[in-house]
Amino acid sequence: MPRALLSVSDKTGVVDLARELHGRGWTLLSTGGTARALRDAGLPVTEVSEVTGHPEMMDGRVKTLHPAVHAGLLGRRGHADDAAQMQAHGYEPIDLVAVNLYPFRETVARPDATLDEAIENIDIGGPSMLRSAAKNHAGVWVVIDPADYARVLAAIDAGGEELALRRELAAKVYAHTSEYDRAITEYLARTMAGEGGGSADAFPSAVQLRLTKVQDLRYGENPDQPAAFYREEGASGGLAELRQIHGKALSFNNLLDVDGALLAISAWEGSGLAACAIIKHTTPCGIAVGADAPEAYRKALMTDPTSAFGSVIAFNVPVTEEAAVLLRPNFVEAIVAPSFVEAGLRLLTEKKNLRLLEIPRLASNANELDWKRVRGGFVAQTRLGMGFPEDGWRVVTQRQPSAGEMDDLRFAWRAVASVKSNAILLARDGMALGIGAGQMSRVDSSRIAVMKARDNGFDFQGAALGSDAFFPFRDGVDAAAEAGVRGIIQPGGSVRDAEVIAAADEHGIAMVFTGRRLFRH
Repeated sequence: MPRALLSVSDKTGVVDLARELHGRGWTLLSTGGTARALRDAGLPVTEVSEVTGHPEMMDGRVKTLHPAVHAGLLGRRGHADDAAQMQAHGYEPIDLVAVNLYPFRETVARPDATLDEAIENIDIGGPSMLRSAAKNHAGVWVVIDPADYARVLAAIDAGGEELALRRELAAKVYAHTSEYDRAITEYLARTMAGEGGGSADAFPSAVQLRLTKVQDLRYGENPDQPAAFYREEGASGGLAELRQIHGKALSFNNLLDVDGALLAISAWEGSGLAACAIIKHTTPCGIAVGADAPEAYRKALMTDPTSAFGSVIAFNVPVTEEAAVLLRPNFVEAIVAPSFVEAGLRLLTEKKNLRLLEIPRLASNANELDWKRVRGGFVAQTRLGMGFPEDGWRVVTQRQPSAGEMDDLRFAWRAVASVKSNAILLARDGMALGIGAGQMSRVDSSRIAVMKARDNGFDFQGAALGSDAFFPFRDGVDAAAEAGVRGIIQPGGSVRDAEVIAAADEHGIAMVFTGRRLFRH
């Protein structure tokens, strides 16, 4: 009678698996909480302690680390000496292992997790059983993912050549245990510096990236460049949770624009405002907030309707039917939002090629590093924080901004954070009026922002201007004043700050220094 050892932290599907195995005549072995779950479901279960002849001890730290378990897993089928030794010690083969591990990564991701909690969630017995079974996969089924339970049952029923599937599952085990060990290594490395009185090192001396291909893409930046999307193991939020519900296949450029769009609207996560960003070449050509998705979209589109052709559009709120009516006439590459209401979805899916993407969370894990590939290696940095505390802000000019001007400055500062540098953004009433991006000169970005605003018919007298980095010369302030700007928000920190402030005072402009740069290369 074949035997299966089931010991899982994630109990998804394990009762059904056990019921199916029992129905096929298998004996069920289990431990702790898994054994209780199977027993509560009315299934006969043999505790591993009965197999080992030794009780669980040390609060469950030691329960499966025993020759009765590992001989049963490692004994080679058809190997006379292995069989004789097992018989001499009274051990029996174990033919299937379904194990998943203590939730170490999930535990340490909690901000209130303690070191003691992290240590107790380092699984020892689980990886040991998995590695033993995977080594002997020619004779032992080893399953770490509940999604594979049905495949294994089907293969058992088929009773044919199974080695390819067995090897695939074994490889999956070693990939998973390797990643599990990496997570523990990185956590302990981060905590060592903290215990020594220093800050945890965000940049360890060696890093292993575990990437899994999600899908092939239509093409890369150009049609002659093949491309694919890879998900980082353990990543949460952002593109890791993207779900396409309609439209043609995504391209490399689509995903880069979606990433830029999510960055832009994440500035208003939790604000209670609806935000909309219209993205071309990873930077906004329109960005606005409103009471709902239709208002935010109308305002964002007004910024630069010409550049919005062929864009990616993102919302931080569900796309309603009214928003869908507004979106439908325009050529858009993709729309990304937390969800789409049914009536809006019906309208948008009439456009066969329009990509509709759902994403439950805008932001990625703040602890993840931001990687960029360079020739011969990678550079890494901590992620740009899309929170905007004002405790370091100070008004540096003689004139204080009014309450309304201050609201415009706040919007401009959040919005300019997602614009490629050098970045200048003109704003009023919760929308961008003109955006200058990616120029070698900041004054050129200012001129482009003004030109864009004028081309689209905006009266921007009294507008606010946001700059992602300091003004190196007063010429940018002079250009803004000539256009009618009445408030400027910028990091400060130039050797010519006094000259820049004096220029603002000459023009009656209120200027706020934030003390923080938002440069986006």
